[in-house]
Amino acid sequence: MSDYILSLRRLVGHRPLLQVGASVIVENSEGHILLQLRRDNNCWGYAGGSVELDEVVEDAARRELLEETGLTARRLELFGIWSGPGLHYVYPNGDEVSNIDIVYLCRDYTGTLRPQSDEVERLQFFAADCLPAELSPPVQRAILQWARQKLQGTGSLSLPAAGIVE
Repeated sequence: MSDYILSLRRLVGHRPLLQVGASVIVENSEGHILLQLRRDNNCWGYAGGSVELDEVVEDAARRELLEETGLTARRLELFGIWSGPGLHYVYPNGDEVSNIDIVYLCRDYTGTLRPQSDEVERLQFFAADCLPAELSPPVQRAILQWARQKLQGTGSLSLPAAGIVE
């Protein structure tokens, strides 16, 4: 959790906060997506986190990617911006947020996969037609859009249905 969000939490407790996230969907040379099994909710998601005060969003995305996966983005491409009721979330600790998630796509990266031990249980690449059913609620829409784009025209779209909200 960012220092800024921590300082706000001291003031407002668990009440809803507007939170701006910078996230990265990493795609490997086979066209598979890198997902991390999160320790806080035991669901799969992509690398990302809160933007700090005065931080450039792209810099925050690069920082979060390195911290959570050990990978360094050489190039980032804006994938999309998600907001609204589907990104309203209550974390297992009771903290409530309304997320605005600015998501980048990264196909050009270096480094060795190394999960951040306090936040990430495991890192794994998944094909678009073999995504895990337990996707973290705030990132489902972006991951499903990525999968649809990958599978467009292939005639096969068997995405996980359990708990997915679009």
